[in-house]
Amino acid sequence: MRTGSEPVTARSPLRLRCALAGWGLVWAVAGAVLFARAGHSGWAVACAVLAAVAAVDLVLVVRHIRQGPHFQPGRDVPPYEPVRDTRKRKP
Repeated sequence: MRTGSEPVTARSPLRLRCALAGWGLVWAVAGAVLFARAGHSGWAVACAVLAAVAAVDLVLVVRHIRQGPHFQPGRDVPPYEPVRDTRKRKP
């Protein structure tokens, strides 16, 4: 019997997000270096900012993966019990 409202096959895409953030970081750093060498400082700064965003995302994703099954549940982790309100309601 299921008690949660999430889909039966729901899984967190943290590993895919980690790979995409790493791929974006590589391309953004390469773009920043190449644009800086070509003398296009505006594009180099834009790529550097994008690289910083990708790096922060990569750090957060790796942190969530390392925190374990609370953030990356496996098939053996049951759904969380719904919160039950035990306070008395006024009519």
